[in-house]
Amino acid sequence: MSIEERKRDHIRIALESESAQRGSNWLEYVHMIPRAVPDINVNDVEISATFLGRWFSAPFLIEGMTGGTEEGARINAVLAAAAERARIPMGVGSQRAGIVRPELRYTFRAAREAGQGAFLIANIGAAQLVKHGVGLAWEAVKMIEADALAIHVNLIQEIIQPEGDREFRGFLKLARDVCREIGVPVIVKEVGCGISYEDAVALKNIGISAVDVAGKGGTSWIEIERMRALDAGRHDRARLAEVFTDWGIPTAASVLEAVKVEGLEVVGSGGIRNGLEVAKLLLLGASMGGMAMPFLRAAVRGVEEVENLVRQLGEELKVTMALCGATNLAEFKKTQYILTGRLREWVEQRAASRLSLGPQPKL
Repeated sequence: MSIEERKRDHIRIALESESAQRGSNWLEYVHMIPRAVPDINVNDVEISATFLGRWFSAPFLIEGMTGGTEEGARINAVLAAAAERARIPMGVGSQRAGIVRPELRYTFRAAREAGQGAFLIANIGAAQLVKHGVGLAWEAVKMIEADALAIHVNLIQEIIQPEGDREFRGFLKLARDVCREIGVPVIVKEVGCGISYEDAVALKNIGISAVDVAGKGGTSWIEIERMRALDAGRHDRARLAEVFTDWGIPTAASVLEAVKVEGLEVVGSGGIRNGLEVAKLLLLGASMGGMAMPFLRAAVRGVEEVENLVRQLGEELKVTMALCGATNLAEFKKTQYILTGRLREWVEQRAASRLSLGPQPKL
């Protein structure tokens, strides 16, 4: 199967199949303590944020999703135009297609052309970095004149994918070289299975600036690849996907793991659908809330729909902050909260193994 066909499959299945949305991100176990009598003017609430040394109008990140097809080019252009106007960062999908097939570079370059002043995040895969070396990172950054680079780690997706890679040996060394040579901040992002404290420590130690946890609870690439494997007649890979359908760390738990690493910025993502959930991520210690599916669905309807989504998310975040008596993010992050259910159990068991996770909530 060609790269273009695979990219088209990913967009189609993600948009059309409700079964690709799997499990909970555990944010329902995060409960803020509301202020019934706050001394506040809701219209004065300020949601601007900083990330990777840059100012943004809101703590929202449009996750990298697509490229490599004509439809991907249109989506990237729409998202970048809206991101520039809204003054929020945006990533593109894996740029391997544009690197190995120069005639497809325009599908990624469309983002820079539509959003000349946008903060764009280039995107390469860990397996591809291992195979092609640091030069791959240079190509990706140059292709869209990127302000940052994301390296996505998707081990289980690659293993299940009929045409996937299985060689990741040497990744940390190469990622360290990228950090030293590339000249822009480097982010390591998962694609649906979360990042643990141990991995966050290892990534910080090699110079990674931020991690994007992309935890379990949103679009399941394990399920998407299972469906693709069935279509390709690869029942062995489909069976493998079934075994690992519940693999990964839910988003809320992964954020609490990663924020424990001092000096490492954290993007909370994985099943995020509204401004209230972004607020919970920020309260747990994340710098930004990342979303893919809501922006993808808006992008297929045009720039105006994406801008409307950003405004709606901003309103939901502002209202949440006002209900907690906060007029800015610094004040909001002092809000008291409690953890319950499975997330509380996760935190307690990790603490019992001599790892104290994240800000200390009341339990």
